[in-house]
Amino acid sequence: MSATHLHGPVVVIGTGLLGTSIGLGLEHRGVPVFLEDTSPTNQAVAVDIGAGRPIAEFEADRGAQPELVVVATPPDVAVDVAAGALQRWPRAVVVDIASVKGAIVRGLRERGSDLGRYVGTHPMAGREKSGPVAARGELFTSMPWVVCTAPESDPGAVRLAKALGSDLGGIVVELDADEHDEAVALVSHLPQVMSSLLASRLQGTDLRLLALAGNGLRDTTRIAASDPGLWVQILGANASKIVQHLYGVREDVERLIRTLEAPTAPGARLDLAQLMTEGNAGQARIPGKHGGPPQAFAWLTVLVDDRPGQIARLLTEIGEIGVNLEDLRLDHSSGRNVGMVEISVLPSKHDALVAELEERGWRVLQ
Repeated sequence: MSATHLHGPVVVIGTGLLGTSIGLGLEHRGVPVFLEDTSPTNQAVAVDIGAGRPIAEFEADRGAQPELVVVATPPDVAVDVAAGALQRWPRAVVVDIASVKGAIVRGLRERGSDLGRYVGTHPMAGREKSGPVAARGELFTSMPWVVCTAPESDPGAVRLAKALGSDLGGIVVELDADEHDEAVALVSHLPQVMSSLLASRLQGTDLRLLALAGNGLRDTTRIAASDPGLWVQILGANASKIVQHLYGVREDVERLIRTLEAPTAPGARLDLAQLMTEGNAGQARIPGKHGGPPQAFAWLTVLVDDRPGQIARLLTEIGEIGVNLEDLRLDHSSGRNVGMVEISVLPSKHDALVAELEERGWRVLQ
């Protein structure tokens, strides 16, 4: 069976980061998109950057029905908006992209909405920035796009929900709503909570001390810059799933506190080593590049003068050498006008790349 693709028109309700990104991605594929938002400013910005046309132009054609309606509103109004869309366009398939699925399908079922034309979806993509100006049409490329069917879902509606994800470059994954909510509680919501808790400890810290921070602190607090208003809704909607993981974290923290209160007691060092080893084991289970199996890479650090064009020259020369970069991170040496480019490559390429870069005059740390 050939893949289903959207033809449109598609109505996107909500022109924040995700809704506008969906509009940009579909318009790039030639799918006509119409945008609606309670904020005239957000809608106008999304229209101006090419994510679609105003909903008024679609409604001018009385009796017109969209092929698909995407509810891209905040989670706390998703049920209301999805229920309204199902009534407003009685022949259209309606999907939502909220990050919690169980509460929405239950809310629609309680209202007696037509669940045959509804499918819950969740693109596992985003940015710390919000709003239409942060949107990117390629935001969903190679990212999981979860489709959660209800028992009532019509197969045709499910095909369109999957087509939305695949047309935007996502990797479609099917889960039921409870499986989804359990999964995101661990892999998305708990990391946000832990990052925010860690970042909150930095309040009031002397800036001279924070100047010592390296990539470890930056990496672990990056998502703490996320929108508080949105996360209040997400955490509240999935509280029962998240709190189960927090109970486990509490046990681990209490265990660590007891050990560090007597760090030289018999068994204390073994317990600390075990704690770190358990972290190693969990981290090693995270899927590798492109969602494949975990893979170990070799790292090297190249010192780069902090002036225009140096990083571009480095990357160009690595390409000339014929080595593919698996990952890249940037940092700066404290107190020096030197950048540090941390590069990961396949272990089999490491030594040859180091030798070739040094021969070309680069300063390499291993």
